[in-house]
Amino acid sequence: MIVEMKHLTLLCMAKDGVKALESLREIGCVHVDLSSADSSDFSSAKDELADAERAERILAKAVRTAANGTVSVDGDNPETQILSNAKSATLVDAVLKVDSDRQSAEEEAESLRSVIRTYEPFGDFDPALAESLRAAGVPVRIAIDGGRPPQGKAFFNGEVPEGWTEIPLPSERLSATKAKLAVAESRAAACTAALAEAGGRISTIRDRYPGLKDQVAFAAACDVLSTQGEISWIEGWVPVDAVPKVRAKAVSCGWGILMREAREGETPPTLIRPPKLFRPVAALFSGLGIAPAYDEADVSVPFLCYFSLFFAMLVGDGGYGAIILALTIWGWIKTRPSAEVRHRPVVVRSWLTLLTVFSSATVIWGFLSNTWFGAGLPFAKDWPTVTWLADATYNNMMLLCFTIGASHLILARVWSGISMINDRVCLSQFGWAGIVFFMYWVTCSIVGIFSSFPKWLYWEFGVSLALVFGFTLKGSELKSRGIELGMLPLNIMSCLGDIISYVRLFAVGLASVKVAQNFNDMAIGLDLPLYIKWIPLVLILLVGHGLNFAMAGLSILVHAVRLNTLEFSNHKGISWAGYAFSPFKKH
Repeated sequence: MIVEMKHLTLLCMAKDGVKALESLREIGCVHVDLSSADSSDFSSAKDELADAERAERILAKAVRTAANGTVSVDGDNPETQILSNAKSATLVDAVLKVDSDRQSAEEEAESLRSVIRTYEPFGDFDPALAESLRAAGVPVRIAIDGGRPPQGKAFFNGEVPEGWTEIPLPSERLSATKAKLAVAESRAAACTAALAEAGGRISTIRDRYPGLKDQVAFAAACDVLSTQGEISWIEGWVPVDAVPKVRAKAVSCGWGILMREAREGETPPTLIRPPKLFRPVAALFSGLGIAPAYDEADVSVPFLCYFSLFFAMLVGDGGYGAIILALTIWGWIKTRPSAEVRHRPVVVRSWLTLLTVFSSATVIWGFLSNTWFGAGLPFAKDWPTVTWLADATYNNMMLLCFTIGASHLILARVWSGISMINDRVCLSQFGWAGIVFFMYWVTCSIVGIFSSFPKWLYWEFGVSLALVFGFTLKGSELKSRGIELGMLPLNIMSCLGDIISYVRLFAVGLASVKVAQNFNDMAIGLDLPLYIKWIPLVLILLVGHGLNFAMAGLSILVHAVRLNTLEFSNHKGISWAGYAFSPFKKH
């Protein structure tokens, strides 16, 4: 369900404003809109957090560079000493300073390389000698040939010929410039080596993130705290079940508070609280960055159920599901609570639970369809589900997809109708459910799955159409929303398109299986002696199945999410226009 919210206005003495914010942060159940913060303290806190994140990226990049063997780690250079001597609080500044020195050295080196490329065709001559000749009345000019590969020439007592471009004399000998380049490259390499050496302290920076984020949030809260004379106040949203907690805190701190319902035009945050078994889906919503609007329905239960089914069918291979399940089990083991940490973080536990469900569903689909890394288990090829899904015309597989789609959309319409059962508009939703069912039969008939079309379906369609036409709008709404009835034919055709779109479950899953089979055939069909065949065979299988595995993950993000957030949500009336409840609390 979506938890009801109360609007909170909290008043306190202006001199106690900061203390009130600290107390409000302690109870951690009030959502405060911090988006309007723009003070210098807020900007400074954000910059400090951004610097820490940048320092982490710098160290990680240096570690990768060192791992590639392009730089050798030397613990004796001065930059390494700077980083090793830096305390936890000053490590970020030290990292940024060393990286700034590295950038300066690389920029200097690139500038010197450009000079060397320009004057290298002339050799290591002494520009002071050329200047002395000029002083003696012998004008010396140097030029490069613009029409051929870089080559230079000096001209004495004459004009530069056509096709040559005169350039100024260098400020020093070429050998001196190359010596400076060597110093700059050495300095840049030393900085990179020092950063790579300090890569082991990345966790020190990461450990500061919660505190830095708290600083940003608190600075923002101070910024939005309004003050008039001797009174300060702040507004926010409180879940209805947390109101007693806020009232008790107000009594102990001497605050004045006003609780009220949301007014028209206000948009409270959305706090989803599904049944306990389905609560991990909140992590999926957070990861996708979506939330239903406050006045919409909580679709967590059908979202998770159908998403798991879509996940299994889109991956389409029980072997891939087994890999995900094995990695998930490893994740459960690696994050096992210890004596110091009694519980896994909620987000970690939620994602591990989701991956366990998704991968298990994929393994079950592998048994039902007998697909394992593009091959099948010999003992399972005659199982009823395998032979039914392996129909040569693919009609059974398409029937399954269209049935899943129709059930998904009919659920949305029936649910909407039940939720407004006290309003006659609910009859229009039941009518839409009937239209979806009719279009399901039409779709199956078009592709040849159903050979006959029962006559009673025309009566069913007529009744459904009458319900939609007669009860979508009330009499008072005909003038302002009558155009919706004019769009009815297009909306009915849209239902047909929505059902057909579920065939992507079959198409993408089949494509994944076929790609895996082709890589298997390519590897096995190599015409090589057995003693050397296994090397390219393993490489082809690893690369092929790795690519297919990655494409399966992409298809989940594109298709499984779309079917839930677009087709189903359009029929249920979910706009995903809300924003998640994020309490002001200390992390």
